[in-house]
Amino acid sequence: MSSLQKSFAKSKLAKFPPEAPMPEPLSHLEDAWEEGSSASSLSSTGTMVPSPTRQLFARTGRRSVYFSNFHELNLQSSQTSLTWTDFFDQELFLSEEVDNLHIVHHVYLTPPTDSGPLFVMHHGAGSSGLSFATCAEEIRKILPKAGILSLDARSHGRTVTTTLDGRTDDEYPSTAAANQAESSGQVELDLSLETLSRDLVHVIYQTQTRMGWEKLPDIILVGHSLGGAVITDVAKKGELGPKLLAYAVFDVVEGSAMDALQSMEKYLSTRPTRFPSLLSGVEWHTRSRTIRNTISARASVPSLLYEESEPSDPSRPWVWRTNLSATKPFWENWFVGLSRKFLDARGGKLLLLAGTDRLDKELMIGQMQGMRLKILYQSSIITRHHAHFSITGKYQLQVFPEAGHFVHEDQPAKTAQILADFYRRNDRNALVLPPKVADMQASAAMKKGTGAPDGSTGHLR
Repeated sequence: MSSLQKSFAKSKLAKFPPEAPMPEPLSHLEDAWEEGSSASSLSSTGTMVPSPTRQLFARTGRRSVYFSNFHELNLQSSQTSLTWTDFFDQELFLSEEVDNLHIVHHVYLTPPTDSGPLFVMHHGAGSSGLSFATCAEEIRKILPKAGILSLDARSHGRTVTTTLDGRTDDEYPSTAAANQAESSGQVELDLSLETLSRDLVHVIYQTQTRMGWEKLPDIILVGHSLGGAVITDVAKKGELGPKLLAYAVFDVVEGSAMDALQSMEKYLSTRPTRFPSLLSGVEWHTRSRTIRNTISARASVPSLLYEESEPSDPSRPWVWRTNLSATKPFWENWFVGLSRKFLDARGGKLLLLAGTDRLDKELMIGQMQGMRLKILYQSSIITRHHAHFSITGKYQLQVFPEAGHFVHEDQPAKTAQILADFYRRNDRNALVLPPKVADMQASAAMKKGTGAPDGSTGHLR
């Protein structure tokens, strides 16, 4: 880390309160799991290596309960999972035929009302649209008119890809049916960044058609990890035109993501491949601190697993919906060039991280430049008009040191507040433009009594 990065990180971290003492390890199994390089990140994407000091328990949300230690958390947690209806108004199955494939895209939707914005959410690898469930609920508390669109990417959740010959009449596949249809080997896995970006744009416009919206609402793209790379790619290509207000990336930057990919395979070899029950899958995510919010785990984890009809191990019939090992050919493709695209794309920019140690050199420089321009503007050295154009390419940085890689699941209320404020700052309807130079000159002249509307030079009454 350069001296510039060190000084910036120290100045940021100095503002945070001291961290709480760490609890004792629960078992040798958890210790071995954490040695797999990233308890809080690799379960979804394998894209971030967390700081050793950032392993606190963050339990937030309307239904969350605070416990004194980890064992009590396990004893008190609910025995039931939560369904998508607890967080969204409806689900949509959007069919299309492309490249000799039949795809049924699955999304969760709460439509915006009046002129409210639409937050479009894209999850990380191995996760699903329900990763944003608790965060979506919190956003609606703050912005009741806002809409939420959270999709399942290909080979995730209930989105299904089959050949045209192999398509079924079932337009509403279960997670098990979705996995079985894709594991037949007839469809080649395609999770390239280009394909995922195309899918996201298609889903947005297809949702507009299905809902009968005359025009798209103002859009804020939100992406976690792999999803952050996807929404940044879409923003850079400008395919949503002026409807894209801003975009927010959660806990992924190019430098640390590329570094973390080296330990992805090691992690995948250490995590469980099967579970005896759905509840045990939820418990593993909370025990391993992959997801530190029990409510969010109960909402999102069920969509990550499915029960085999003829399991090879009848005692553990629940397996992962997404085969992360099979996505290896795409790992580098997801993140190469991410930082430059993030800085160059048009629109408001937000980077939400679990620690400043994740910033790479390019983003560090961009952040320092943005801070310098802010100081110049506040000192009236440059005008607001000039600052607007000078800060293009810079971004807002927010750090949640108490969260793990799944910042939006660990801290849904705080994340929602950040997103709501981010939207308000970029809302064009509320934007107050600086006065025109001609208007300022006319006003000054009138105050001096030399520019009365009737051409007189006397003072106005």
